[in-house]
Amino acid sequence: MANVVVVGAQWGDEGKGKIVDWLSEQADVVVRFQGGHNAGHTLVIGGKVYKLSLLPSGVVRPNKLSVIGNGVVLDPYALAGEVERLAEQGVSITRENLRVAENATLILSIHRELDALRESGSAGTKIGTTKRGIGPAYEDKAGRRAIRLMDLADLGSLPEKVDRLLTHHNALRRGFGLEEFSPKAIYEELASVAPKVLPYMDAVWRLLDDERRAGKRILFEGAQGALLDVDHGTYPFVTSSNTVAGQAATGSGLGPGAVGYVLGIAKAYTTRVGEGPFPTELFDETGELIGQKGKEFGVVTGRKRRCGWFDATLVRQTVRTSGIDGIALTKLDILDGFKTIKIGVGYRLDGETLDYFPASQGAQARVEPIYEEMEGWSGSTAGARSWADLPAQAIKYVRRVEELIGAPVAVLSTSPERDDTILMKNPFEG
Repeated sequence: MANVVVVGAQWGDEGKGKIVDWLSEQADVVVRFQGGHNAGHTLVIGGKVYKLSLLPSGVVRPNKLSVIGNGVVLDPYALAGEVERLAEQGVSITRENLRVAENATLILSIHRELDALRESGSAGTKIGTTKRGIGPAYEDKAGRRAIRLMDLADLGSLPEKVDRLLTHHNALRRGFGLEEFSPKAIYEELASVAPKVLPYMDAVWRLLDDERRAGKRILFEGAQGALLDVDHGTYPFVTSSNTVAGQAATGSGLGPGAVGYVLGIAKAYTTRVGEGPFPTELFDETGELIGQKGKEFGVVTGRKRRCGWFDATLVRQTVRTSGIDGIALTKLDILDGFKTIKIGVGYRLDGETLDYFPASQGAQARVEPIYEEMEGWSGSTAGARSWADLPAQAIKYVRRVEELIGAPVAVLSTSPERDDTILMKNPFEG
């Protein structure tokens, strides 16, 4: 038996929600270990749609413990709002099924406003953030001035911490020519939401260690994708946290020995939201068709996703940086009906051929994809639940992807419904 880490192997939006939900049936504990409420999951269970941004996907299943780890930056109002929305759908969130790390950094209104100010004022250098305060909150965490969840339990000491925080932020406000924030307003913002979030607070590192020692199965759920990792992604067009599998240990408080099987999620094609390089992006009717068939719009923002062919070079790189043991390949059905399908197998850069994606921003912008063409298939893969249900050419496509990325396809998803899944290897069995 192995604990399982699920990470996106592209730029996010790979279909992690369905896969995590599908795996969570076997898990006892589901842990979010990084990011914030900037990355959404859509779960479709029995025809009912659940949209989650902050809560782990396991919360919609009974008798599962969901955990928000210390690696997450937490907007307390977003958490309270998501709990209320799920209650309206018949899902009760209590301390019995949700715990939040006491040392999780909080996102405040000052972070959201600063995020929006920077994004709107960065002409020609937009990162493409969701303007939800994620980056500024992580900055305060690294700058050792953040307000953490545990601080809400001691309101008497909070004014001093707010003053320290505002020493930094009000200097920035003055630089923007804006009115300074009032310490009283920030204090009241935090004090008013404290009763809604403190009931879930816990020493998560200890809780998870106890669960692991008791033999419980733990599922670590990443947000976004490995190509948005602040170190290993397409910097600076990345998120503000580490999204690779190694963060599961740091962002939960468990040691790396607790991490077992790493399952990477990748679409059968490629999408990206926001700014940044995208070598296999399509600007023609084929790209539009993929977007329409795949309903490629962001869960959180509603933004249209950029679409392109599968880039095996990029996924091969994330297989290595995240130590991915197997891939869950999603949305294969979106490629049904294409006469010819292309796969990116390398790049040309300034007359040279590369088998990896360079780290330099300038080089990333200049690379040109090298494609391999394959015959498509006319039959349908939608809803397939066994290899026998797949057209021969679809099987050839999957096998070629495996060869190019250097990892086996452990799970194949053929529709948003959780049961439309072909299992080659159960990650929990190691």
